[in-house]
Amino acid sequence: MHNAALAGLAQVDPRFGSWRYSAFDVEPERLAEALDLMRSRGFRGVNLTVPHKVIAVGLVGGVDRDGSDAGAVNTLLLEGPAWRGFNTDGYGLAAGIREDLGLSLRGASVLLLGAGGAARGAAAECLRAGCSALLVLNRTAASLAAMLAQIAPIAPDIERRAIAPGGRERLPAGTIVINATSSGLKPGDTPPASLADFPGAAAVYDMVYNPAQTLLLREAKSLGIPHANGLGMLVHQGAKALEIWTGVAAEKLAPPMRAAASKALGYG
Repeated sequence: MHNAALAGLAQVDPRFGSWRYSAFDVEPERLAEALDLMRSRGFRGVNLTVPHKVIAVGLVGGVDRDGSDAGAVNTLLLEGPAWRGFNTDGYGLAAGIREDLGLSLRGASVLLLGAGGAARGAAAECLRAGCSALLVLNRTAASLAAMLAQIAPIAPDIERRAIAPGGRERLPAGTIVINATSSGLKPGDTPPASLADFPGAAAVYDMVYNPAQTLLLREAKSLGIPHANGLGMLVHQGAKALEIWTGVAAEKLAPPMRAAASKALGYG
């Protein structure tokens, strides 16, 4: 999707004619080495996925507000001799929920599933957007505690609390359930939670975009709950990253990126 957008930009601005977006597998323990190599090879920017988002915070020369709030970065920009970190996940999440569900995080109660790098960006965005309450469910207590500590300074007046694994409760009216775990990526994955344990959900957003229908989304469909997968988030966080590298507005980049991503994933 990035290369599709870059190809379009190159048609109107020749400086983008030589730009290419490539994917690399990097072991977590070699991330610092990889970033040094990319810098020496003239890379303009880098995207990061799990588990690199949290690791990279300690490897860059500076972090933007969104990355600092989340304690995780998914986008790097080379500024002089050093990388600067950004987090576009929150922007992508809000844009995806708005575009695909017609909902806003402002004023909504949120049940967030997960406490990893993607969840941190989501939690920070929910609080900055003015959600009414943030409930978090995660299977690993240490990761959950670390995330809650990280986001503690953001909008301290907004209620936030943990829900123990296996817990059940009726959700406040208008609650948006957001899956920020990787559960659903593999055929044998079990859902991070059952919606039957949390009656009252107004909508479900699953950050997983491939497959298009995870077990969590199938459950939402069976219960008649509006739902969407993470394609919109994927597109908009990517468009925001490309904006950081090119200076071209994300809103302009998103449509061709969504079309390319949908085609590549075989969406109808």
